[in-house]
Amino acid sequence: MKSGCASRAYSEIGGPISLIDHTGARVTEDNYKGKPTVVYFGFTYCPDVCPAALSTLGAAYRRLPEGETAPQTLLITVDPERDTPEALATYVTTPAFPPGLVGLTGSAAEIRAAADHFKADYARIEQPESLAEYTMDHTNLIYVMDEDWQLKTFFTHEDTPETISACLAELF
Repeated sequence: MKSGCASRAYSEIGGPISLIDHTGARVTEDNYKGKPTVVYFGFTYCPDVCPAALSTLGAAYRRLPEGETAPQTLLITVDPERDTPEALATYVTTPAFPPGLVGLTGSAAEIRAAADHFKADYARIEQPESLAEYTMDHTNLIYVMDEDWQLKTFFTHEDTPETISACLAELF
């Protein structure tokens, strides 16, 4: 089997979600079926990892061949304490991020359930010396779901906008 971007599809990764989007509406995975969707777990107070991942996605989408449509992109917060729909609504409009980025939050249990389905881990790390008071350690993977909400591939921090756009063009 040729190793490539499509060789990272694992049926045990991905699953149902039931969360609140940045407009305050309840959504599930059914809201995103019918077109490719990119899922990323992160948080708005993230100092570097999350903005870098989302900016890389934005750059990758701008490199897609003419006529290719960028996937719907979801940011699922791992910090529901701070990431209210209002906070996410502001964050998702960052110009370097993918256009149409949707921020999702929910209760701690809803976030944990979604993360568990994606084999994404996260933990709160207290930082009493920081003005933010704490940070969140989290899995830094970008998951690509197909039209049926099945994992097609995932990207890591090592993937560049060029490799991501080439893979997306190959897959879809």
